[in-house]
Amino acid sequence: MYHLRADGPFKRGYTTVATEDEAHANTMMDFGFLILEAGETYQEKSPKESAYLLMSGDITFEFASEKVRAKRESLFHENASCLHLPPDTQLTLTAHTDVELNITRTSQKGSFPPKFYGTSDVRSEERGKGTMQETSTRIVRTVFDKTNAPDANLVVGEVVNFPGKWSSYSPHHHPQPEIYHYRFLPSGGFGVSIVGDEAFVVNHRDSVKILDGRIHPQVTAPGYAMYYIWVIRHLEDAPYGIPTFVPEHEWVMARDAVIFPERGHKRG
Repeated sequence: MYHLRADGPFKRGYTTVATEDEAHANTMMDFGFLILEAGETYQEKSPKESAYLLMSGDITFEFASEKVRAKRESLFHENASCLHLPPDTQLTLTAHTDVELNITRTSQKGSFPPKFYGTSDVRSEERGKGTMQETSTRIVRTVFDKTNAPDANLVVGEVVNFPGKWSSYSPHHHPQPEIYHYRFLPSGGFGVSIVGDEAFVVNHRDSVKILDGRIHPQVTAPGYAMYYIWVIRHLEDAPYGIPTFVPEHEWVMARDAVIFPERGHKRG
């Protein structure tokens, strides 16, 4: 099952979307959402590497003798913040308002220093600008990857698709498993997620698993901005780095590419 449909809003507590030990379509990751009510305190000590991505609310993270407070109102208009913990680290969460967190976990034999990535630490870039007649211009936020978390088994990031535009384009693939999770503005919006030769209509809170080196371009409907979390699990013998672009479509990324030429014009 590659397309995971949401039944509606997530309820208080933890909602599982995917698990590391699944028998089919295994992404090697635990992936889910934690909802806390204002005033609630939550404690845990996971045996796995864990990333806590703030989706909304005002929260205090306490870990390894550190205390950090973070706030977020808009996934679409504000940069990300995320706590990244090695296995067996005691964590206390205090919700000052209603809070939603995405939590991604995976097995980790080693260790690394815990780190909180604030909004100023997260790399945010506008990709696709100036190419493809702006049909694939989008915001890509990379919280951490091998460049700033060399000992991690996870990669965590976000994408904001402008209405009617594409992302993860031109089509590319990589052997490492990945999960996309979607939100829309307005929330009644929809997009299309292409995984290999299949196309899925994705709605608010849906998720998609990307496995076995399948291509995975995305598009959102006109009128609706599309946000998605992307998390990748490094493989032991093949950490994620630069994906492989499908050669026959790679030409569209060139700044001088002639898109929809006039009649009689031959490309190349």
